[in-house]
This record gives sequence, structure tokens and C-alpha cells, in this order.
Amino acid sequence: MNAPHADPRGLIDQFGRYIDYVRLSVTDRCDLRCSYCMPEGFKGFEEPEHWLTFDEIERLIGAFARLGVSHIRLTGGEPLLRRDIAGLAGRISALPGIDDLSLSTNATQLDKHAQALKAAGVTRLNVSLDSLQQARVEQINGRDVLAKVMAGLAAAQDAGFAPIKLNMVALAGTNDDEIDEMVAFCIERGFVLRLIEAMPMGSTGRNAEFLDLQPVKERLRKQFNLIETAIPGAGPARYLGTPDGRFNVGFITPISQHFCATCNRIRIAVDGTAYMCLGQEEKFEFRPLLRDGCSDAELETAIIDAINLKPERHEFREAPHKVLRFMSMTGG
Repeated sequence: MNAPHADPRGLIDQFGRYIDYVRLSVTDRCDLRCSYCMPEGFKGFEEPEHWLTFDEIERLIGAFARLGVSHIRLTGGEPLLRRDIAGLAGRISALPGIDDLSLSTNATQLDKHAQALKAAGVTRLNVSLDSLQQARVEQINGRDVLAKVMAGLAAAQDAGFAPIKLNMVALAGTNDDEIDEMVAFCIERGFVLRLIEAMPMGSTGRNAEFLDLQPVKERLRKQFNLIETAIPGAGPARYLGTPDGRFNVGFITPISQHFCATCNRIRIAVDGTAYMCLGQEEKFEFRPLLRDGCSDAELETAIIDAINLKPERHEFREAPHKVLRFMSMTGG
């Protein structure tokens, strides 16, 4: 294994992977309680005084950008709950070296923010939508928010976001009978569908009804005559699409077909803790350095040290009970 380092192509970890993508959580709060993510009644939120400030975020992401990171995704929790999120987006998109700024959202607040996010430089949106049935949305998400999500999607299209990706966590016995309906909806509205396997993070993730997406992928391939394709994005989805480009569907399969060998990302939680892998516990805390007045050189050295902690792969299959933290605590 080689020592991690930075070069013009980006940070390189000890396994030779280029790390050019940071998923940045701006809050661990959420207005939903999805069955596979955050349990109802959860109170273990980070204290607001521990959240990275916008100045600290700008400085940290600027250091990552100088080391070759070019893709930033704003996540949560629900990132639209962070006050002046468009202002933060504008500051990040203006940083030299950042050429792709995206945002993941449940869209319940999106109708109020879509125009401002677009103006601030957010280029792409991923929207969580696990069902098109009102009662089922309430069952999975813990709230009756389907109408709000639809309003948010309409506002995003009006603002000019394209493509918009819909993330559907496929749950056996809960919404797996809706996949064809979701495909039809995405074809009609011009959305990209992404099907995601539930990950065993925290008690909620381990209790989720895991669905192996490999048979689903092959069925859809044959049913719609899909071919291998690629669409913009720095994430792990493998895409199939119609030959005419009218419809694309991505598959995120951390369990049935993991993508660890090509992992190009780390996650930074709202308190400045960087997690190197969703399925492992390696982490690095940037907040103490930032608040102790570290120099830019010290910050960049710390980033390289953090990348050195990135493990070769997760162990979701071998050790599903290993990760106790919930997805909302890590950053989506």
C-alpha cells in the first residue's frame, strides 16, 4: 500500500483510490422519521454550538478543494432546515476548484428554497421519495408529506434543475411492489430514478426490510430494453437507460454488489467529524483544529492524515451490527 497524498488529480488514499467527493452534513435534524434512518422519539442530536459555522465550513471545504476535491454534496438530516442554506451554498460554489455542488433533500421544504438554491450555484438535486401512495409515505417516513414533496419537485423543475434524481429505498414487503409505478412516474415527469438497498446502520437500518436489487435490475433491463449508461454525478450508482435516453435508472447496491474498490468519497458530519466509510468507525475530528486556530498548512496536513484512515471496504454483510450510529448522525 502507498502512503496517501495529494496530486493534481485529487487526494489518493492508501489503496490507490482518488478521493474527490465530500458529502457535507449541515444539520443532523430532520422533519421526517424514516423507518430505515431515524427512530421516532430520537433525541440524540448534536448541540448547535458544536455545529461547524459557515466560516468554518468554508475554510474546511476550501482546504479540501486545494487538495483536489471538486465535488461537494450538501446533506443532513434535512439540509433545508439549516438557516440560510442558500447563502452557504453560494459560498461553497464560489470556492476555487469546486465545479459540482449538489444537494440531497426530502423536498418537504424545497418549494420555498428551489429558486434560491439554483441561483446560489447548486447544480443538481437528489430527492428522497420512497412511495407514491399517501398512506405508505406516512408509514415509511413517519409523516404525511406526499403533497409537500410533490410541490417541492414542481418548484425544482420550475427553477431549472435537471436532471432531478429520485432516491427510492427499496424495502421488501413494504414498497417493492411499487417499483414499476415509480418507473412510470419518472418517465412521465422526466426524473432519474435511483433504487437503493437499505444499509444496516443503527437499529433502524438493521431492522429495515432488505431487498436484493440484482433481480430487480435484471427484470427492468429486460422489461424496458435498458442498456448500460452514465449520467452526471460523483456517487456510486450504476445506471441503465433506454437507448433513446428518455429514462435512466440507477442502482445503489452496498450489500448485493458493493462498490468499495471505486469509493471516491468521505462524509463530514455537522460537528466536523469526518467519517471515512459508512460501514466502519474510522473518523477524524476537524472542529478542534479549526477552533484552535490551525494554519492552512496544518489543516491540509490533517486532511491527508484523515484520508489515511479510510478502510479498504465496509463489512455490512460480515458484521451488520458493527455500526451503531444512525445515518442521520453520519450525514446522508
